[in-house]
This record gives sequence, structure tokens and C-alpha cells, in this order.
Amino acid sequence: MPPRRPPTPLGAPVAADPKHWVQTERAAHEKWARLTIRTPIAAAILHKLVAVMGHQNAAVIPQKTLARMVGCHPRSVANAINTLVAEKWIQVVQIGPRGTVNAYVVNDRVAWGEARDLMPRLSAFSAVVIAEEADQDQTTMDQAPLNRIPFLYADEGQLPAGDGEPPPSQPALPGMDPDLPALKK
Repeated sequence: MPPRRPPTPLGAPVAADPKHWVQTERAAHEKWARLTIRTPIAAAILHKLVAVMGHQNAAVIPQKTLARMVGCHPRSVANAINTLVAEKWIQVVQIGPRGTVNAYVVNDRVAWGEARDLMPRLSAFSAVVIAEEADQDQTTMDQAPLNRIPFLYADEGQLPAGDGEPPPSQPALPGMDPDLPALKK
């Protein structure tokens, strides 16, 4: 079983995964080169989306964050997104009300990071979500860790710990600890 990593704190930069890869079709790659000459900001945004998209070709990134990532004005990002949509490079899926939060889905005939027949359609897709620390409330950043419910894998044993709640809910008698079922991998 691979070693478990501790959860990444909110706002921490994401480490690159050396196993992550994408492919492009040669014809799309050649069209992408022409897009770079015609509208460099749209081409740069497409590169950023492909670089951060999950294996299902989608990412959720606020436009002002995308503007900072590319080094341009947010209005330039909005114009570039319109170009990418009109030319069928990406699809925009509205998540929040009035277009405040969108997922950008890269056309899987341009670039992909998963076998195409395994990529779900829009009704159920996963996405990489990019949020900047600067966009968060200080109360969000100062929060204590959230409660977590632990679970066991098949090769693990339980180790009950802590005092438990007061009676009538109380810890088990010594040697009478319940044996919780394990999850299948």
C-alpha cells in the first residue's frame, strides 16, 4: 500500500505529479501553433488549462486567478475564453449562478490525459479546482482542521483511542473493543 500523505492545507501550492501526462493530436497541435500567432493570450490560457486539467479534461479556475497565472488583465482572459469557446478549443460549464463560477473543459480531440472512452460526459465530471489564498476570507484561512471520520483498509487494524463520550456512551471494557469492518481497496 502506498504511504499516506498528510492533507494539504488550504492555500498551499500543489506539488507537480511526475506521472501526470497529456497527449495532443498532431493536427490540433498544428492549429494550436496558429492560434499562438493569432491570439497569444488565448493560446497561453489553453496551455495553462491543459497543464492543470485533471484526467477528465476539466479545471475550475476563477478568471482573475487565470489572469494572474498568465500575466494579463482579467478582461483579456474573458475575451480569450470567448475565442476558445467560439473556436471549439474548450467548453465552459457554468457551476454557480450567473456565470460566477465555471469549469473549463478542454476539447478531448485537442488534448487528453485519460483514455477517451473512460472520460465521463458533462453530467458527471471531476475537475481540478484552483483557488488562491488571496481570494479567501481570513476566517477561512484561520480555521482549525475539520472533523474527519477515519476508515480502515483491509490490511489495517483498529486502535481505539481517547476517552469517548460520557455515559451512557462510554469506552468499551478492556479486551472488548469492537472490530470494525474494513473497506475493500
